[in-house]
Amino acid sequence: MRTPVFYVFLIVLIILDGWLLAHPNLIGQAGVFFFDYTTIETFPKAVGTVSIVVGACLLISWLVGRLSQPVAIGIIVALLAASAYYLFQSFTQYNSGIYKLTGAGFRAGAILLPGLAVLIFGNTLVSKLR
Repeated sequence: MRTPVFYVFLIVLIILDGWLLAHPNLIGQAGVFFFDYTTIETFPKAVGTVSIVVGACLLISWLVGRLSQPVAIGIIVALLAASAYYLFQSFTQYNSGIYKLTGAGFRAGAILLPGLAVLIFGNTLVSKLR
């Protein structure tokens, strides 16, 4: 994770994910209002929420990366598996039921968030294996 290209790409994906989450269709807006999702009501709040999640993933991967290599690889593999499971669960949840009606952009944003965690932990695993 020493290359700045990765971080620039991550910043672009954070902004994209925040924009997608902040702009659901009419049914999605009603759901955001009804369920009181104040963290994704507006674009700045959504970008802040996504930034906090990505920052926490980066912090965890940095802390785990400071451990010995076998322990760090084991923990990173477990975190990668958990985030991949969350990605699969989000994909199936947002493509079925009432969530299908919230708009393609909002669904893509909701699925992209665990995808960012997979990207971070996968990059950490690759850098630890080198």
